[in-house]
Amino acid sequence: MAYFIQQLINGLTLGAIYGLIAIGYTMVYGIIGMINFAHGEIYMIGAFISVITFLVLQAAGIGFVPLILVVMLIASMLFTAVYGWSVERVAYRPLRRAPRLAALISAIGMSIALQNYVQLTQGARVKALAPIISGGVTLFEQDGFAVRLSFLQIFIIILTMALMAGFSYLIDRTPLGRQQRACEQDRTMASLVGVNVDRTISTTFVMGAALAAVAGMMVTLYYGVVDFFIGFLAGVKAFTAAVLGGIGSLPGAMLGGLLIGLIEAFWSAYFSIEYKDVAAFSILVLVLIFRPTGLLGKPEIEKV
Repeated sequence: MAYFIQQLINGLTLGAIYGLIAIGYTMVYGIIGMINFAHGEIYMIGAFISVITFLVLQAAGIGFVPLILVVMLIASMLFTAVYGWSVERVAYRPLRRAPRLAALISAIGMSIALQNYVQLTQGARVKALAPIISGGVTLFEQDGFAVRLSFLQIFIIILTMALMAGFSYLIDRTPLGRQQRACEQDRTMASLVGVNVDRTISTTFVMGAALAAVAGMMVTLYYGVVDFFIGFLAGVKAFTAAVLGGIGSLPGAMLGGLLIGLIEAFWSAYFSIEYKDVAAFSILVLVLIFRPTGLLGKPEIEKV
């Protein structure tokens, strides 16, 4: 039981990170009906910005951990927000009325361009980050195995819950959220009633990129390494989480992320770690066979 509880904690921590990335996918899909395949690279850039910010603060002699975390978080979100806005302006807005295949190819091209851009500017080698948050608490022991909850895991879970609650409130209760929901239902009608559709879509990309930056910072703190290729696999898994939970649903994206994290953690603990990705994608296939809209997704009703 102690080993099971430990893997549950590890899976929830990893799933929270996947969930934050998946929310960015589902927000963009909900408003323009397409997947932003450059979103994984935005997450990767957020991780690099976190490392660079930490090194700058360290060189400046700043050692107060809460201040370091706040500055890292703000810097990552600001920089990646600019990248998210740029992706929308360059890869999506000119193709707003073009066939969907054109926008899809443009997004994939942007993903490759960002990946190679980071490789050229930061190098291909893995960048390491010294542990910033250390220590933890021992929940209980059983048969010589101690169940540990690190302070970093607590930080990741609390921050994820706070962001999820904040963005849910923003979507459900604010004028911006109403504009986003209006654009999701009918962009033409939304523009006729005074909604600035282009600005709303750009803001959605910025919000998704900011969440990806938080996930990138969390991964950097959690694993302590980052390279230019981490965005691809994490992006695929987050996209899987968004589809698993129900594309277009914020709670579904977080639920899908938690499920993917739990599947990976438990499969790695009890079976072969080499096949943890196979297990996660197999679960996705089964869900899509029996529930094509995902766990919390709603079927689209075409009115005629």
